[in-house]
Amino acid sequence: MHHLKKGFLLLVLMMVFMGLIAGCSSSDAGTKEKDGKVTLRMVESITSPARTKLLKEMLKKFEDENPTIKVELISPPLKSADEKISQMLMAKEDIDVLEVREQTVKNFSNNKFIEDLSPYTSKWENWNTLTETIKHGATAIDNKPYYIPYGVYEKTLFYRKDWFEAAGLAAPKTWDDLVAAAIKLTDPSKNRYGYSFRGGAGSPDYIEFMTWSYLGKQIAQKDAYFTQDGKVMFETPEAGKVLDTFVKLYKEASPPDSISWSYPEMVQGFTSGMTAMLIQDPEVIVTAEENMEKGTWATAPLPKGTPSGVAQQPAGTAGWGIGAFSKHKEEAWKLVSFLSSPEQNLFFAKNNSLIPIHLSAGDDPYFKEGYFSSYIEMNAKPEEFLIADRPVEYKGYAEYRSLAEKDIQALLLGKESKEDVLSKWTDFWKKEKENKK
Repeated sequence: MHHLKKGFLLLVLMMVFMGLIAGCSSSDAGTKEKDGKVTLRMVESITSPARTKLLKEMLKKFEDENPTIKVELISPPLKSADEKISQMLMAKEDIDVLEVREQTVKNFSNNKFIEDLSPYTSKWENWNTLTETIKHGATAIDNKPYYIPYGVYEKTLFYRKDWFEAAGLAAPKTWDDLVAAAIKLTDPSKNRYGYSFRGGAGSPDYIEFMTWSYLGKQIAQKDAYFTQDGKVMFETPEAGKVLDTFVKLYKEASPPDSISWSYPEMVQGFTSGMTAMLIQDPEVIVTAEENMEKGTWATAPLPKGTPSGVAQQPAGTAGWGIGAFSKHKEEAWKLVSFLSSPEQNLFFAKNNSLIPIHLSAGDDPYFKEGYFSSYIEMNAKPEEFLIADRPVEYKGYAEYRSLAEKDIQALLLGKESKEDVLSKWTDFWKKEKENKK
């Protein structure tokens, strides 16, 4: 009897032990659902209702083609999206696919938050069909592809053609032209304003390319917060003129609440018929087509600086990367490569108004005609419309962006002078330059 009890006890202990092993094996298996599906968590950054809807449509097709994979799309509010993504990464959350931007890639890669995609791109049949601009964007940090861009963001001028014609105005060619036209077209009694101002999140973008345009070829294009003779661009006389122009545009030609506008609000201001001009990326084209009457609006090249005679801006890229803490990197790459394929990218570019990433898309009539003609014109005149590289490789770039947004608000509210703001930015970038040596 004693032996039977002892044997029974051993049997129970073995069963408990096997259960523990099974439990460990189950937890090691990752985050597979009970139905055997893998769930990928995907986070976007440049959020808007229309784009989120488009992405969900594409993700549904991916899920249909990959029945063992589900995708959970997380869409934080635009104003705090990059901050939210950074917080998730710092907490080592299980993010599989995330939107990476030229402003965030350096920080993400330095902190080992995202994967070097070289092991995947080296075997990807579509890598060599990417345009050189896209390859440049993908490998801008350490010559490694940390993300696959989904398109090129370049600014152009959107304007109310009907308002301009009624006022006897031509599309502005310079910033001086733009300011004069914006003031003339402003009539607060009719809730009409000349310009869709951006005073909230993202406002430093406009200070950047206005300053670059005013300074023209004096800018060191590969280190574009500095001039070719080594000065910080904010310590030049041209930078003072830029801030004067920026404040004048807000006070004399923009809706009062545009002091807090970011991307969605400034686009809404234009497409709703409140403002006469908007400077934005080509993705606005779809929104304008959906909400505005044909023939009432048009696009024109980015305004040039005076007296430089040139315009400059970054060839902005954003795209999809893989989180370093993902438990499903192979499945994540399957999703990234799906979204980045010629077919899917062309679909995304057309419906999100982006310049596509693959060479094959260049022959599509959609991108040669109509509202994209301003981009064609700018690309055909590289000596007049230049590309400047943002200083994203500096450790303090993200800190500067946050600092600059607060300073711009203070400047517009009259709480800080332009001299104080420019001095602060100049000192910041002198220290950054010194620390980089």
